[in-house]
Amino acid sequence: MRTKSIKKNKINVITLGCSKNIYDSEVLMGQLRANKFDVTHESTDEDAGIVIINTCGFIDNAKEESIDTILEYARAKEEGKIEKLIVTGCLSERYKPDLQKEIKNVDEFFGTRDLPRLLKSLGADYKHELIGERLLTTPQHFAYLKISEGCDRPCSFCAIPLMRGKHISIPIEELVSHAKQLAAKGTKELILIAQDLTYYGLDIYQKRNLSELLRHLSDVEGIEWIRLHYAFPSGFPIDVLDVMNERANICNYLDIPLQHITNNMLKSMRRGITKEKTIEVVNEIRAKVPGITIRTTLIAGYPGETEKDFEEMKDWVRETRFDRLGIFTYSHEENTHAFSLKDDVPDDVKRQRAEEVMQIQETISAEINEAKVGKTYKVIIDRKEGNYFIGRTEADSPEVDNEVLIDTTKFYTRIGDFVNVKIFSAAEFDLYGEVV
Repeated sequence: MRTKSIKKNKINVITLGCSKNIYDSEVLMGQLRANKFDVTHESTDEDAGIVIINTCGFIDNAKEESIDTILEYARAKEEGKIEKLIVTGCLSERYKPDLQKEIKNVDEFFGTRDLPRLLKSLGADYKHELIGERLLTTPQHFAYLKISEGCDRPCSFCAIPLMRGKHISIPIEELVSHAKQLAAKGTKELILIAQDLTYYGLDIYQKRNLSELLRHLSDVEGIEWIRLHYAFPSGFPIDVLDVMNERANICNYLDIPLQHITNNMLKSMRRGITKEKTIEVVNEIRAKVPGITIRTTLIAGYPGETEKDFEEMKDWVRETRFDRLGIFTYSHEENTHAFSLKDDVPDDVKRQRAEEVMQIQETISAEINEAKVGKTYKVIIDRKEGNYFIGRTEADSPEVDNEVLIDTTKFYTRIGDFVNVKIFSAAEFDLYGEVV
């Protein structure tokens, strides 16, 4: 029985997963708005007649969250709280037949590259002239910019190629046009995302062309920060670092997921790199761009990871002193190369190993932050929360990195502004400062 009035032409888009999914939802919402739909993102008003869930299917926890969300809205449809339920994204791409069989209240399932078909199912047209137009779900002052789709890497543990397909670069002129549109609306920071930034251009320019793209984006008026996420270490294009040095608005920041360090783990993971080469790449990056912030991601409990492998990884983390680090427990994903291996590290051991690495990183982060006390940094203000303005330095990406807290009772600034902040106190993952 319907409990409240719902608007048949109103669509609520729910986004799960990573920044690539956020980007896809923003494009979807831009198309829907252009087709005269009333569109909201993760609204709590419960008055939308149509719900679209953009799912994640990367690892077990993400899949579970996606399925729970679908079931929640399937129940809402059964209770008459919504009229139509559509599921799209990675989980739908990967498991569509299973989902169709198990969850009956979903009207339609679409994959990661089915946007025109999804729109058609709603009686909407895919408007090619809207390339680059999006409804931002982030604050206006920063935006994700997806420079390519898919991945050609053979990593044994990763299901992304199954869900996103082969690597396809977006042409430079299209990305520059997109950046100009964003800048005209007040975007000051571009966060470049892809499954692998370093492959950019190989398919359309027959060479790794990230450095040229960066030069063009750097020239866009109004863009003050450009940040690089998800670079692959094997075959890393060192000329990118030259551009980073040349251009003041390209952040001295690099997200480069390394996953592990022992040679037997890297070989089994099919990473195309050795321990020695990994260390060489990190050292070269730091030598080329002194003071660069390096973020990495690791995996704990990959099949065959011995206590010796784990101890070697911990020693490397201590020695390397990454500025930012995250770690996942291994997820045994069907249809990946590693699925043929025995998932022989117990879940509790995986979790314990991940916690041990994060304890090491917490100490490193605290020491790095403590060294910033007394120094002044350029900070962008993201939001106001309680009695604090929350901002970030050049060394910090939204959602995943450290934040700078500024007392609102002593200082006033505006969301989206850049301000100079002197740090007077530091914690493991937060800095406290005053506007100067």
